[in-house]
Amino acid sequence: MKEQDKPWKTLSKNTVYENPWIRIEHHEVINPNQNEGIYGLVHFKNTAVSIFPLDEEGNTYLVGQHRYTLDAYSWELPEGGCFIQDQESPLEAAKRELKEETGLQAQEWISLGTCYLSNSVTDEKAHMFLAKNLQQGIAAPEETESLVVRKIPIQEVFNMAENGEIQDALSLLTILKVKSLIS
Repeated sequence: MKEQDKPWKTLSKNTVYENPWIRIEHHEVINPNQNEGIYGLVHFKNTAVSIFPLDEEGNTYLVGQHRYTLDAYSWELPEGGCFIQDQESPLEAAKRELKEETGLQAQEWISLGTCYLSNSVTDEKAHMFLAKNLQQGIAAPEETESLVVRKIPIQEVFNMAENGEIQDALSLLTILKVKSLIS
């Protein structure tokens, strides 16, 4: 089968829930084996951005917060949403999120590429960035965020990723990209 072949056929789709951030759809389908079935899809109205801030001393910054969906505390890189419906670019969103969550501003931005975060049930796309030449300012988190910011050596972040202290998929992918870039 060729990569461009579309083995799934959509018979119908129905929106079962929608809010400003996501739309959940129920699809009646014919699967690649030509059997009828169903598929649930979570459509994200924004794309995600992740930022690996790297200072001149070889430190980076993690953001800690309690994640409602997991009912658990999570250490992550600065991350957030890119308001594509407002024509915001991923780079603009990354700059905004870095400043909001950490107070940092960067003079140099390097794109680390894109990825899909859970392509079996969602179409959420993410953009990853390395931010360098940092200047500290004042953070301004959203009213729903209660964040702790940690400045730590880059090797410690690599260790945290490897030993499971960081479990956020987008953070892990961004850390892996940075590690391969500087190795």
